[in-house]
Amino acid sequence: MAEAADFQGTCPSPARRWLRRTGALLAGAPLLAGLLQLSATTPAGAAEQTSAKAASGSQTVSVSVDSLSPSIPTDGDTLTVSGTVTNNGKQTVTDAHVGLRLGQAVSTRSAIDTVANRTDYVQGVDGSEIGDKYTEKFAKLTPGVAEPFTLSVPVDKLDLGDDGVYPLGVSLSGQTSAQPWEQVLGIQRTFLPWQPDEADTKTKTTYLWPLISGVHMTAQTGSNEQQTPVFLNDDLAKEISPGGRLDQMLSLGKDLDVTWVIDPDLLASVDAMTSSYKIQGDGDTTTTGTHQAVAKAWLAELQSAVADKEVVALPFADPDLASLAHNGTSVTGSLSHLKDATDVAASTVETVLHVTPTTDFAWPVNGAVDPSIIKVATSAGADKVIARSDSLQETGGLSYTPSAARPIGGGTTAVVADSRLSTAFEGDLTRAGAATLAEQRFLAQSLTLDLQTDKQRSIVVAPQRMPTASQAQAMAEALTTLQGSTWSESQDLTAAAKAKPDPSATTRIPSSSSYPSSLRKQELPKSAFEQIAATQDKLDNFRVILTDESRVVTPFGRAMNREMSTSWRGQAGEATNFRQSVLDYLDDLTNQVKLIDKSETKLSGRSATIPVTVQNNLVQGVDHLILRLTSTNPTRLKIKGRAYTEQPVTVNGGHSQSVKFTTSANANGKVGVTAQLYTEDGQEYGQAVNFDVKVTEVTATVMLVIGGGVLLLVLAGFRMYTHRKRAVARQAEEGPDGPDDEATEEPEGPENPKSPQDRLKEESGTPSRADDPEQPSDPTPDTAPESADPSGTGERVDR
Repeated sequence: MAEAADFQGTCPSPARRWLRRTGALLAGAPLLAGLLQLSATTPAGAAEQTSAKAASGSQTVSVSVDSLSPSIPTDGDTLTVSGTVTNNGKQTVTDAHVGLRLGQAVSTRSAIDTVANRTDYVQGVDGSEIGDKYTEKFAKLTPGVAEPFTLSVPVDKLDLGDDGVYPLGVSLSGQTSAQPWEQVLGIQRTFLPWQPDEADTKTKTTYLWPLISGVHMTAQTGSNEQQTPVFLNDDLAKEISPGGRLDQMLSLGKDLDVTWVIDPDLLASVDAMTSSYKIQGDGDTTTTGTHQAVAKAWLAELQSAVADKEVVALPFADPDLASLAHNGTSVTGSLSHLKDATDVAASTVETVLHVTPTTDFAWPVNGAVDPSIIKVATSAGADKVIARSDSLQETGGLSYTPSAARPIGGGTTAVVADSRLSTAFEGDLTRAGAATLAEQRFLAQSLTLDLQTDKQRSIVVAPQRMPTASQAQAMAEALTTLQGSTWSESQDLTAAAKAKPDPSATTRIPSSSSYPSSLRKQELPKSAFEQIAATQDKLDNFRVILTDESRVVTPFGRAMNREMSTSWRGQAGEATNFRQSVLDYLDDLTNQVKLIDKSETKLSGRSATIPVTVQNNLVQGVDHLILRLTSTNPTRLKIKGRAYTEQPVTVNGGHSQSVKFTTSANANGKVGVTAQLYTEDGQEYGQAVNFDVKVTEVTATVMLVIGGGVLLLVLAGFRMYTHRKRAVARQAEEGPDGPDDEATEEPEGPENPKSPQDRLKEESGTPSRADDPEQPSDPTPDTAPESADPSGTGERVDR
């Protein structure tokens, strides 16, 4: 231990240094090997410090390669590398310069991974600098300050040899006050693919370009005749607006030779935005959407982009096949939702994009498969499953990457995407340096793959489902370069699936136990599929009473497809809330058809009619409903002579309908009655209404008393009427001047039946108006004007 400590210090005696080196040699050969690599012109102690410090100090300065042009150089080109260097240490770096280092060509794909993952400078491996002429110098690098650089070197000066991939290091060399000698303080490695001449056998490359988003639409369609769609938020408008993620995917993809993989739910959602739509707010509030023009423009551009390209339509809303296989198959009806999502996919794409898509491909998350996933994926009609090579791994010891197509039995083909190429653009690529490294690594892997064998192969690249805008830009730049390369040519996914499979490639599906635990943790639980099943049961019970069931069945069917979406991975809480909101909205709709509550009803007599009201607040009418009224005590109260009776119910939208039931009572008192709606198949619909009927029997004696009282009232009224008529007659006889003294009053009776009017006519000589023609429009008053004179003796005047 002491010897080692002294060895690290400064020793003024050369003899003493020699003795300690000898001791170190005897103690261990590795240290001697390190000492022999020191420069002969460097003092021994300083050289040892340089070796020790170089390994630990090669990350003092971070180097970012922001651009490399051309990405695939050829003879006569000038390679230009630009980027920045940043001093991450606490001391100023002086006498610094940036230079290029070319390593030996790598021959395997795993070697590319090794070089890419290395962070420290390794002398001898990273190569020496390509001359002082092609460096950029810095007098000093202040801590925390980024300094730009640009290096240019003719490709001819790189002395590139055979075709292949060459590691290219961009290093920063300098010194600090604590280490006052030149050393590599930072390095960044990238790759330089080199194949100036056309390859004899090119790799056929299929690149999937996914247009997939999350769930945006709710099950709600507004309480109006137009069925205005309601969106969860306005995020989709942001994605398709200029500069948004989906706008970038479309703008970049239209100029590439790719296979478009599209979720029909995205098309349906954007199409819904082209007309009136609502955005869900707090509580039950909504706001009006305003991005109709953006939606129309995006769809028009997409229609143009895919007009002559292959389009693969996933099942509607991109159902999570792995979640369904692992947690949903034991729940009745789950697979039927996958079949519905598959059936509606083609019609949706054709309606919106006016192209006929391919619908026989299934794409599990990350291409991870097991027997149960394959079974579910093919259950809805797909006969091709997009897997990935890190799941369907080679076991035959092949020295090259085989073609993508693999027959796995039962008429099913596994299309195995290359995992290295498929994952090349994951992670944060917002920094130019990260994007440039990803692009060069992708190209390096592609060239190395082509150089593995002279066999013609079909390779598929299946990137992440929802690339960010920066990831999409990096993908597009790399793919543009690849499609202009000397070793690759484009091919559609259908052609790749039909390509002749390599007989040596594995076709064995990995077991369920090998499915990645990280992916299994993100799956939808069994409870999710149980809740979907409960929603479907309620929908089935509701749809049978509707006169236009498509207004409800279609939006809720699509909503249940969205509940199974792959996009819910990593968003368990949001997925739960969405499922609950769909169920709650369905409950709200079913409750719009209900029985109106009744208070206690009183019946007088042995028979009466009880009305029960059914209310329909839906826009459409309801039919095929049965209303049943049940007596809890048929001995006391019967309904149509039985314990219960039923009547069919039909109610127009926005109306109420009263249904009347005839009842008969056998005894006085309260009787409980229950009203319940049923569907025609006998399923209860809605909540029952319970109320009491109070029966009060009326006896015959009471009826006689009531009838006698009514008769007395009639007779009294008649007597009052006759008295008034007599008073009118007497007033008419007296005339306006009072009674005539000379006139004699003849007794009335059988001998003189004349009426008072006739006598008045005879006495006055005025003809009776009874002989005048009748004037229907001038009815005679019931009573004459009353006289103010005193009445005669013994007469009664009613006033």
